[in-house]
Amino acid sequence: MTAAVATEVRPERLSADQRPYRIGVIRGDGTGPEVIAEALKVLDAVRDDIAIELIEFDLGADRYLRTGQTLPDEDLETMRGLDGILLGAVGDPRVPPGVLERDLLLRIRFALDQFVNLRPVIRFPGVQTLVPSHAEDDVNMVVVRENSEGLYSGVGGFHRKGTRHEVAVQSSVNTRHGVERIVRYAFEYAKRPERRRHLTLVHKTNVLTFAGDLYQRVVNELTAEYPDVTTDYVHVDSACIYFLDQPSRFDVIVTDNMFGDIITDLGAMIQGGMGIAAGGNINPNGVSMFEPIGGTAPSETGKGTINPLAAVGATGMLLAQLGEERAAARIDAGIRFACTKLASMRAGEMGYSTSEVGDLVVEAASQ
Repeated sequence: MTAAVATEVRPERLSADQRPYRIGVIRGDGTGPEVIAEALKVLDAVRDDIAIELIEFDLGADRYLRTGQTLPDEDLETMRGLDGILLGAVGDPRVPPGVLERDLLLRIRFALDQFVNLRPVIRFPGVQTLVPSHAEDDVNMVVVRENSEGLYSGVGGFHRKGTRHEVAVQSSVNTRHGVERIVRYAFEYAKRPERRRHLTLVHKTNVLTFAGDLYQRVVNELTAEYPDVTTDYVHVDSACIYFLDQPSRFDVIVTDNMFGDIITDLGAMIQGGMGIAAGGNINPNGVSMFEPIGGTAPSETGKGTINPLAAVGATGMLLAQLGEERAAARIDAGIRFACTKLASMRAGEMGYSTSEVGDLVVEAASQ
């Protein structure tokens, strides 16, 4: 087995019937280890009365180049017994495109049935974006993306590959079971106290008349079970316009795998960039994995220039998923403090390094 148990348990905090949370750590490639280091520093600052055991996994480009392995079965089996996973990011120019993404990241998502990709799109105080007309209150939504079906299910193939008459087929798979559980999750999320009880389906029903029809029918049918949640529908291309022109119209969005992948990157840009955007791959009854949604930025590796707030935010999401709301709220307060400090810098001043941003979060979260 390649996972290693880190000495991170505080046994004096444990009661007779309490065991530590077992959290898997995949530091990843490029700048992934740098941002995960800051996330773990923040985690240590807020877990005063929370027992945690960190399980380190040697997974990513270096492991693949060294051994040819992406995700050994024994590591996957270890993950099944965890309480959560924190991931840096995977991807490396030395590895062919898709190898790590498909055989490591997607394999974890599918094998652990992490059927919800949850992406809060929140504008933190003082953060500058590409749309200066947006106020902080304008950008406050959550995208609930189906994470196990659609075009990413891997169904398809080639015919006459390599010839002039080559045909490539990629099929979008949408099951009633898969669509209903993601839509129901979104309805339940819209009922949370911090949300505005408004659900928008984003799809392309006028062209994708089979998959889109299934999504719309499920939304319509479940509406009767959630009379206090209002519903809306927006084409995915129109949603991209509204993200820029009127983001306040969105509260909770539910969408399919590919559309969700696309609009959450746009969501990151209207909240301040990839360095702030965090996400979770959720199995509500199993093991969930949390990560910054940006890439590995290999050109910045070791320079201390990467914003770690997305990884820190992912750690807060992990704690919230475990029910540790107080610790998660302290992380959120730390992120807001760090954003305010960063916004107060005068033109021409040197920026904070990766570790210094982490220290800002720790400063506020420790109080």
